[in-house]
Order: sequence, then structure tokens, then C-alpha cells
Amino acid sequence: MLDQLTQQPADALLAIIKLFNADARQDKIDLGVGVYRTADGATPVFRAIKAAEKRLWETQDSKGYLGLVGDEGFVTRLMPYVFGADHPADGRIAGMQTPGGTGAVRLGAAIAKAAGATRMLIGTPSWPNHAQILGDLDLEMVGFNHANTDGSADMDAIRSALRSANAGDAILLHGCCHNPTGVDYTPAEWDEIAALIAQRGVLPLVDVAYQGLGNGMAEDRLGLKAVMAHCDEVLVAYSCDKNFGVYRDRVGAFYVVGKNADDTNRAMSNAFALARASWSMPPDHGGAAIRIILEDEALTADWLAEVEEMRDRINAVRAKLAEAVKAGSVDLTPLARQNGMFATLPVSPEQVKQLREEHGVYMAGSGRINVAGLTTNNIPKFIHALADVTG
Repeated sequence: MLDQLTQQPADALLAIIKLFNADARQDKIDLGVGVYRTADGATPVFRAIKAAEKRLWETQDSKGYLGLVGDEGFVTRLMPYVFGADHPADGRIAGMQTPGGTGAVRLGAAIAKAAGATRMLIGTPSWPNHAQILGDLDLEMVGFNHANTDGSADMDAIRSALRSANAGDAILLHGCCHNPTGVDYTPAEWDEIAALIAQRGVLPLVDVAYQGLGNGMAEDRLGLKAVMAHCDEVLVAYSCDKNFGVYRDRVGAFYVVGKNADDTNRAMSNAFALARASWSMPPDHGGAAIRIILEDEALTADWLAEVEEMRDRINAVRAKLAEAVKAGSVDLTPLARQNGMFATLPVSPEQVKQLREEHGVYMAGSGRINVAGLTTNNIPKFIHALADVTG
């Protein structure tokens, strides 16, 4: 029977990694892999995570099952950061641990489908796995243009998409630090979008994958807060992989915000049933380490300081790129007002190939770059290469 299967294409990003590793040039630049890098090019384990893992090793007395919800302390302790310290405490919000943000997005889309949605609105370009998840769930993806060429959000496109939406549709929104464009909505734009979502009877799924890496922990939840202020029902997918640096431990959370506690409990019962059929129990180690951090004021302060260090470095790289103004035909000034690790440059697949082959600069074929892959030392080379290819 296996010979009836159709060969699937290899993951494009994994192919880039393989090519980069085989490149012998000492000055090659990796802007493809979506992980944070220090100025030295490292992706270190956080100090706070190291300390929490040591404490976990010393005190954990069992590896027994925790249940479908995962580490309840992790889920609960994370809520003030996701929703703010003033979040509703009347049972309207409930959550569970998931295998990374990917698991949370998958669960949120499945809940939307179980609740009757057949279509999911989504700004494009988006994280490629969003489309794969929706396709696998047989949810129709209704795309609209996300960003203008000047680096601002395309509000006309989202207004048009929402005004054409049907009651019972769903919409997937990036909570902050948009992947792959870096273009976020302003607070005023979030308020307008949230009001339109509520008016049209659309169910929002907010994917929060990079909180803290844009403008700050509080600032990066303003979009979600606006949606919650207008909408009675909200689904939230959250990733800790980036802002705790636990990529391979796969730590995420899924939350339901319902009109009341009964609606929330009903939705969570469906989430538990779907999770049971998908991964049964989430992996514990990373979630337990994060819980230990959030239980300890000193570790929490150190974690927040580390997030601030990451944010400052990313924003410094963006500012440095914007100082160059142009590289060939590419306007770099919008990068200074965008957020997070990613930006999408207006380069063709042929130019991406030329950058790779002639200059050792590796990026996704779409032109998406990981800003954190750049440093003070390699920015001049990157700008020169971009100018050479696009000039």
C-alpha cells in the first residue's frame, strides 16, 4: 500500500540549512533558520532556564503522567503575561499545555472547525505552517494581503476581508512580531480590526509566538487585549519556544476565552478530546522549568532581563540596517519600524539564489530573513551583497 503514496517535497528551510552547513566559506551568513542568535551567532540556553532545570533535577521525584492539561502551574502562572495581571478571573479563561506553539495553533484551528467554521481568514504572507495546518484540517484559507510595500499594514485589505466575512468564519491573527514580515498593527488598527471581527461574528484565533521580542511584554499583548475588549470569544495559541529559548523542548499553551465559564468549559472539553487523539499528554520538562521560573521572583526578573537583552539586540540590528537607507533597489528604512526577528525583503527567488551562490548569504526563497542572524560585523557584507544583487 505504501507505493500508493505521493512523494512530498522536502522542507525548503531544512534544505537551506543543509546547503549552509556544506558551505566552506568562513564569512557565510545564515538568515534562514528562525532562532534567536547573539552577536556571536550562538543560540544559548537562558540563565533562568539553566537555574530552573537544576532545581527541577534536584527536586523532581516522578516522571508520572500529569494529565491532558499538562503542568497546571505552568498554564496558570503564564496567564498574567499572556493576558495581563488584570485578566478576568471569573472562569472565562482556561488553558492547557501544548507541544509548542504549533500544537496550540493546530488545536485552535481544530476547535474553530469543531465550532462550525469552514473558512479561516489569514493575512498573507504568513508563517508557512499556518497554511499546512489549515489544509490538513480541510479549513478553507481565505487570504488577504497583510503588508504594504512601505512596511505598514494593509488595512484596506483586512477591512475588505472582514466586511466580506460570514458569521461563523474564523480569522487567524499574529499577536505581535509578525512572521515573516515584521509588520504589526498599531493600537488604533487593532481596535478597528477587533471591532470589525465582533460586528461580523467572526471567531478570532490569536497566535502569540514572540511576546517580548517586539516592544515589551506589556506592549506586545496590546493586540490580544484589544480583541478581548471587543470579542466575547477568543482562542489563543502561545509559544514559549522563543521568549524562553526552549525550542527543542516544545513548550506552548492553548487558551480559550469564552462568554462565560460554561462556554469556556465546554470548549475546553473539546480541546482535551482533540489533544487526547493527537498527542495525549504534552512533554513536561520545558513547561516544568518555566513554571519554576515564574514561581520565583528572582528567576522571573532574570528571565525578563534576558528577554530585554534579546529585544534590544534585535532592535539595534534593525536600526543599523535602516541607517543604510538603501541597498541597491531595496529600501531598508521600514525595518526600523517593524518588530521581532523577521522581515521580508523584496527580492526574487533568482536573487535569493544569487545571494547564496555568489555571496554566501542564506535566506528563505520568499525573501524572509531572520534579523537576529545579522551582527555589527556582518551587516556591511550583507548590505554590499544585497546592493550587488538588486542594484
